[in-house]
Amino acid sequence: MFTVTDKASEAIKEFLKERDVNSAIRITMAMGCCGPALGMSLGEQTSEDEEFNEKGIKFIIDKETLKQAQPISVDFIESACGSGFKLTSAFTPAEGCGSSCCGC
Repeated sequence: MFTVTDKASEAIKEFLKERDVNSAIRITMAMGCCGPALGMSLGEQTSEDEEFNEKGIKFIIDKETLKQAQPISVDFIESACGSGFKLTSAFTPAEGCGSSCCGC
């Protein structure tokens, strides 16, 4: 399962339009201080990827990462500390990991 909130789709569309970019959004996995974490970048699809078209945006993710991480949700949050994308998945700790290095 892969979902994108309305706020996230609006923010991504604005980002792509401002930069005149017509590329897919790649969901990536990297190891952080609290274990695996998801991120986003621009990318081109390969044979190892699964494609999702959500709210007019093409997302791609490596099939193995998708299998391990789903369900995946992409949101855009705004707070007094700033704004940004929040990706949640099976990797996301329920209540943070207790480490101060990544703010989780």
